[in-house]
Amino acid sequence: AAGVSGEIARRALMLSGDLTRTAEIAMDEGEAGLRGVGFELFRPIFPMLASTADNVGDAVTSFERASVEWKLDGIRIQIHRRGDEVRIYTRNLNDITAALPGIAEAVRGLPVRQAVFDGEALWMGDNGPAAFQDTVSRIDRESPPEGIVTFLFDLLHVDGEDLLDTPLERRAEKLETIGSHLKIPALLTSDPTEGERVLVEALSAGHEGVVVKDAASLYAAGRRGKAWRKVKPVRTYDLVVLGAEWGHGRRQGWLSNLHLGARDPRTGGFVMVGKCFKGLTDELLEWQTKELLERETGREGIAVFVRPELVIEIALDGVQSSTRYAGGVALRFARVKRYRPDKSADEADTIDDLRALLPARS
Repeated sequence: AAGVSGEIARRALMLSGDLTRTAEIAMDEGEAGLRGVGFELFRPIFPMLASTADNVGDAVTSFERASVEWKLDGIRIQIHRRGDEVRIYTRNLNDITAALPGIAEAVRGLPVRQAVFDGEALWMGDNGPAAFQDTVSRIDRESPPEGIVTFLFDLLHVDGEDLLDTPLERRAEKLETIGSHLKIPALLTSDPTEGERVLVEALSAGHEGVVVKDAASLYAAGRRGKAWRKVKPVRTYDLVVLGAEWGHGRRQGWLSNLHLGARDPRTGGFVMVGKCFKGLTDELLEWQTKELLERETGREGIAVFVRPELVIEIALDGVQSSTRYAGGVALRFARVKRYRPDKSADEADTIDDLRALLPARS
């Protein structure tokens, strides 16, 4: 509507963090006004995001040189400092400084006058990193410096110098000089084998995976581009369908949202661990509706309960502790891979297999 470049508008939005204000500038002042929007301390910008890659090798070889960094399951934070004043913002640009005194103190100790950092806040116990929801719970309750740990992976501004248009490799060098003890482990490489080694190290330390970044990339925030690519190993488990819910919209008339159970070896029964509707094709929806209705044992609202006979392979990113389900765990980002007609329900994975994915608590 304003007739301005999309690239220039996106950059102004990244720097202002205010969509309404960006639109006003575009309409009233055009591209000249948008170009005048600059980086300001204590005005957070939208964070740069990563797309997904299937494996480390493909991600590393897609760049001339890559930074392979540990991927943590913490809270994304942006930290602004001027002198002793520190402000900490979430990825949604909310100020959570009061909840993280330990991180503020850690950043005050760095040898800079003013700076903006990109990083993660993560609860680290004696046995390693906590799950995301446990970190959130810890921050909501308390935040001792020895509990919530500061991890930095990018430097966006330092002592009057904006670094958004500086290649990542150079930003990483400056961050290493300023705060190597707070920096997320990373390796600059062009070798896929070396990238795999970093992934193994990250997983062994209890973290999610790695992020592979183009070492020449500039900081482009607010959308998932190809310059940063996250790699997390896909875990699959064979679970049992306990029921399903009637779909709506284009899935009207089909049983869609599956109730999934893990085998409980102590009782011989099945414990519900979550629901899943992702990964289902029209063909699969039609087939499973027929098969589930043949096994129906009862209904409640939109839910149809069935005999626990059908085994289904589910891909997931992990589990989290849950009070909603009797087994104490819930699936994270579950999606259907395929049904397993070659397996019987007593061959399904157990609730203990899933509980083993929970981070160890200190």
